[in-house]
Amino acid sequence: MTPDPDTGPIPLVGRRPTPPPQARPRTRTEMRTAPLPVQEPAAAEPSPLEPGTRQLEVPTSTTESVGPDLVHAPTKKSGRAGRDMVAAIGVGAGLGAVILLSLLVYRPAFLLVLLVAILVGVVELTRALQAGGVRAPLVPVLAGTVAMLALAWTRGASGLVVGFLLTVLAVLLWRLGDGPDGYLRDASAGLLVALYVPLLAGFCVLLLVPDDGAARVLAFIATVVGNDVGGFAAGVLFGRHPMAPSVSPKKSWEGMAGSVLACVLVATPIVTLALGGPWWGGVLFGVALAVSATAGDLGESLIKRDLGIKDMGNLLPGHGGIMDRLDSLLPSAAVAYLLLSVVAPA
Repeated sequence: MTPDPDTGPIPLVGRRPTPPPQARPRTRTEMRTAPLPVQEPAAAEPSPLEPGTRQLEVPTSTTESVGPDLVHAPTKKSGRAGRDMVAAIGVGAGLGAVILLSLLVYRPAFLLVLLVAILVGVVELTRALQAGGVRAPLVPVLAGTVAMLALAWTRGASGLVVGFLLTVLAVLLWRLGDGPDGYLRDASAGLLVALYVPLLAGFCVLLLVPDDGAARVLAFIATVVGNDVGGFAAGVLFGRHPMAPSVSPKKSWEGMAGSVLACVLVATPIVTLALGGPWWGGVLFGVALAVSATAGDLGESLIKRDLGIKDMGNLLPGHGGIMDRLDSLLPSAAVAYLLLSVVAPA
């Protein structure tokens, strides 16, 4: 029986090609250490321009870098201080004129000016905290501001303390309406605003209460202004050693020395001639207010850096907000009241 040619075994003519070996999967260690493929960057082709147009070139000498690859048009010159100095000087002179006139013409008018400034400062600080995710109760703090300043004017130091305690209670009760979520955080922020702004401002009212209150307030404000001017001038001319670079990079120890010198030169004649205090009382007053004003400025700078903002507001051109002018005045008001009650009692 012969095999069927269609079903019989097929003869081998040649050897089949051997299939390629299967690639062994790489381990995690090999995958982490394997070099990445390098891809040659494609040559950038210039984009065609419309007829009659030309490419804009930004001169590097008149631009300011705002990021790794961003530039913006030059702004108005502001000097080393980073501010519009013309506007800053004009606004400062205007504020000084309002304060001086209100003190010399009618003392209660200064109380009204102070009240408006403190109310605006409370709003600015509360909004700044809100931008940072903290909802400080605004209404009870505003009401407490009016109460604290009014009680300080009519009842003295004890009235100021009572007004502050009532404000604390109002803040705690008011925040209950928003529920327990974030209660401790928001209530603490409200207490901070009440203590930092209206309570410290109440000491300025206490300075105003005596018969020579206008001279006392002028001594306090003029000394703080001397701190700002002396520190600015000495810092710009001689500043080399930063005082607190992580908080305020532009403040230097040389500027601090200029602040102390200017404060002593301003405070000593006012304390001795206008308030009848000893010369050493004027020196002590000037040194103490230079320290308190600088500490207040650094404290507000720390708050702004924590919140990621440059200014508390934009109400005053060249200065920022009202709180940016009150930062050095508020703690200095308490120091001035305590020192003058010792070296030049009413």
